[in-house]
Amino acid sequence: MAIEVRRKEKEPVQSLITRFTRKVKQSGVLLEAKKRQYRDRLPNKRKRRLSAIYRAQKTKEYEKMKKLGLI
Repeated sequence: MAIEVRRKEKEPVQSLITRFTRKVKQSGVLLEAKKRQYRDRLPNKRKRRLSAIYRAQKTKEYEKMKKLGLI
């Protein structure tokens, strides 16, 4: 999405910058960019599988320790 602001005749540069800034804020381009900046990607199939195995092992260990009265 391109935002275009043309300089009016005999318009000071500061005024042009102010108009441009206002247009950018109203368009919501910066908000959208900030939302997408730190978007986490989903882990691949191998990492998901290993994570599930790790969770299952930890759950099993926890249950075993609970039965033994260590927790």
